[in-house]
Amino acid sequence: MTLRYLTPLTAEEQLAQGLSDPQPLAIADRVRFSELDTQNHVNNKAYMDWFERARVEHMFNVWRPLFDGLPRPRVAVHSATIRYVKEMLENESYVVTSRAESFRNSSIVFDQQIWSGDLRATLKLVAVMQTPDSHDRYPIPEALRAYLTDVEGARFEG
Repeated sequence: MTLRYLTPLTAEEQLAQGLSDPQPLAIADRVRFSELDTQNHVNNKAYMDWFERARVEHMFNVWRPLFDGLPRPRVAVHSATIRYVKEMLENESYVVTSRAESFRNSSIVFDQQIWSGDLRATLKLVAVMQTPDSHDRYPIPEALRAYLTDVEGARFEG
């Protein structure tokens, strides 16, 4: 199976790339020379960039329709913890994933992974939704709550 880059992957494509479970959003790409450190391993910052691109794609292209008729919130990163499992090298293809693990009234915990045949890195990130014109909390709309629970399997942690 040919790996499609920079396009959301189907569940079948994700499983063919070694993911243990299909995720709501998974995108493939490859390591570029500019992402390497002096030891020819992927620089730690590159992982964060990959996770961010997948998370933004997830929020804007999967969740955005659930805000139909509502003002779009600002999303601020509250905290993030990354775990580097195995090194990555130049020209390796990889799949970066994004899903909501849990949510509260105005925050979402993302569970993200990078795979290249096997698991290479994980990220747990807490994002807080804010009103478009201030730092006030933006309550997660009911349509998004239902989607997070029913489709992504996220837990409400009230």
